This record gives sequence, structure tokens and C-alpha cells, in this order.
Amino acid sequence: MAVALRYEATRDPTPKVVAGGRGRIAEQILEIAFAHGIKVREDGDLAQLLSSIDIDSEIPIEAFAAVAEILTYVYRANGTLGSQSTSDPQLEAQ
Repeated sequence: MAVALRYEATRDPTPKVVAGGRGRIAEQILEIAFAHGIKVREDGDLAQLLSSIDIDSEIPIEAFAAVAEILTYVYRANGTLGSQSTSDPQLEAQ
């Protein structure tokens, strides 16, 4: 299972689910992420929760803390924590 999120502070009030799937679809999501240098983090419980959300929908309040932790990880890994970035950071919960 894999779920992709998008969050751009200037565009999105909260992170949104932009892709999700199981099996071969999950493998394709991960292949695309790796090919584009998108950071991936394994979190089966969060992926399960996010997989129930419709594509292009905001994440539920119950997932905010976990997603905030992952976004912090992504921003640190990209060296953009604490700076304004015009990039479109994405991540996968697997």
C-alpha cells in the first residue's frame, strides 16, 4: 500500500492525498517517487488511514500530527525547514 501527499503552503491549507493504491499501483507510486527524488517514509498505520481518503481531499484532523511529523522529516531532508520554498514537496506513506 502507498499513499502520496502534496502540501504547498502557498496553495494548500492542509496536505492533500494525491494518489493511493495497493499492489502494483503502490509499486508504481513508489517507482515514480524514487525516480523524482521524492522522500518516502514507511508508516503502515498512517497509509491505512490515508488510503480511505478520496483523491484530492484534505487529510483528516486525526492524521495531522503524524503528517506534520513526516512533513518535518521531508523538509529537513530537503534542507528547506524554516525557509520559504516554492517547491512542491511530496511524500509517500507506505
